[in-house]
Formats: sequence, structure tokens, C-alpha cells
Amino acid sequence: MGPHPAVAAIRLAVRRVLHDVLTEHRAEHRNTPTSTAPDPHAPLVLVACSGGADSMALASALAFEARKLPVRAGGISVDHGLQDGSDTRAAEVVERMTALGLTPSEAVTVTVGREGGPEAAARDARYAALDAAAERHGAAAILLGHTRDDQAETVLLGLARGSGIRSLSGMAAVSGATRRYRRPFLQLDRQTVRKACVAQELAVWDDPHNSDPAYTRSRLRHEGLPALEKALGKGVVEALARTARLSRDDADALDTWAADAETAVRDEAGALECAKLFGLPPAVRRRVLRRAVIAEGAPAGSLFARHIEEVDRLVTGWRGQGAINLPGRVEARRQGGRLVIRQG
Repeated sequence: MGPHPAVAAIRLAVRRVLHDVLTEHRAEHRNTPTSTAPDPHAPLVLVACSGGADSMALASALAFEARKLPVRAGGISVDHGLQDGSDTRAAEVVERMTALGLTPSEAVTVTVGREGGPEAAARDARYAALDAAAERHGAAAILLGHTRDDQAETVLLGLARGSGIRSLSGMAAVSGATRRYRRPFLQLDRQTVRKACVAQELAVWDDPHNSDPAYTRSRLRHEGLPALEKALGKGVVEALARTARLSRDDADALDTWAADAETAVRDEAGALECAKLFGLPPAVRRRVLRRAVIAEGAPAGSLFARHIEEVDRLVTGWRGQGAINLPGRVEARRQGGRLVIRQG
């Protein structure tokens, strides 16, 4: 008898991602062995594990699939320090990952700031810790346990913020400057992942923050989405995830256009010329502005459409207004027909 259908589904999703990682690794390292024998130079893949159902299912699938491939597998648990006993729970997660055969497995403690609100600040601190862990261990990839339900929530949050098509495209299956982050479960629903944990008798921890109405995503998960499904019928989550896939293609095309246009709207000194910016289509111009603001130090996760609209008005609605203050202590001002963006 084969594995439970839910277990088979999560293993298949992880197997596909590991094959992608291996293919990319071999393209970069032509002499990488192709056998399945243990190899100290095989790519290391880490799982970001909180101890919840999604990440524990992912850790289990990674451990299982890595044994059949020339891949080393480890795990990282990030302790945000936002709850009493969080350090103890992180240590327990490390024990569970080690028991699954994930080596190295470690807990990393972070300090969560206040920039952009509690959820954004926690996310920024978490990704910074994961990036540091990947560099420290030389990891080729980090697996994240986001599901189709998480994708639907992300799309709705983007709609609520009025953040444009990039937010509607949700989370990418592969992201990060070096394609570091992989999300194998974006095509799987949360129920399938939980069933896999039950079938494997995996101990999981349900973070109370996930049901705390003080957090926007929690309210959306427990109140917003159920209300939408009651009003519109089942299938809302699948439809939102499909919207994300379709929007991503459009957003990627516009981003490519903006990257190409950015050079053309700068003068010889590299300053943005307002007259040239004005001539761009609005969707492209705003992407150029967003790229420029982020390049000067504004955190991408804290930069919303309203911020870029204010900067855009310096180009399209110039009336002598003063500097625009942006996240990350970045400011934008119009000066001598140029758009000056810098940290204040």
C-alpha cells in the first residue's frame, strides 16, 4: 500500500522543487556528481519551519525526498521572541527536524522592529534571518510552506491595500535575488497539508497569532474568506490563486519594460529626468519610481501604492510641493527638473 494521498501530494511537490534545484546546481557546477551517493558537495536545501502544520509537512517531505537524491537537507526555525516560551518552542522544533534527519537544524532568534507594522516587521526580520542562515551554511535554496490558501489571503490583502497588479500576483513559486526561496505548496490547499501531518502522526504547533483578531491576516483567514465563500460560493480560494498566476505574467512583463526604460529616463549623471518620466505609460513610470525608491533603501514590504502615487505626482502634478517622506527614511523631491530620491 502506498502513502496516504495527501502525503503523496506533498512529497511530489517537494520532489519537483528538488529536481529544479539540482538542475540549476549542476548547470552552475558542471562537475557535480550525478549519482545518488552521499556527496559533501551536494546542494544544501533548508526548510523554514515554525512547527506549524504547513512547515512540518514540508520538513517531513524534504527529509523523505532528500534521502533519494544527491541533496543535503537541513532546517531553520526562527524565534521572533513575540510570545512567552517562544525560545522553548523553537528548540522543540529543532529537535523534531533533527529527528526527521535534517542536518543542520538550528533555531535563530531575531529582534522584531516596528517599521511597517507588526506583521511586516516580523516578516522582514524573519527573511533577514533566513538569508543570513543560507549564507552561513551555503544553502542553495530555502523551502517555505505557503499554501494555496496563503496565496488567496495575500491577493486579498493586496486588493485591500490598493497595491496594484504586483500584489494581485501574490507570492512567486520562486523568489529572491538568487532564486533562494521556493514554495512547493502553492498549488496545494491547507487541508491537504494538515491531512498529511495527521497521516504521518507529525506533532504540530498552532501559533495563537494565526487566530488572533489583532492581526489583519488572521481576521481575513477566519472572518473575511469564510464570508466571501458564504456570499459567492465555494471556489473563492482557487479563483484568487488563479488570479495570482494570471497577474504575475502581466506584472513580470511590465517590470521588464520598466527595467529597460529606467536607463532611458536618466541623464548622464544618473538623475531621473521628470520630462522623460512623464512620457512613459503610468504603469511603467510607477514601476521605475518604485525601483528607484527601493534602490535608495526603502523596504519593499513597507512600500505601498499610495507612496508611489505621491512620488508620481512630483512628475505629473508638479505644483511646487515639498519632499515626500517614504519608508526607510527615504525622501523624494523635485529639483531643477530632476527627481531626487535619497535617504534623509
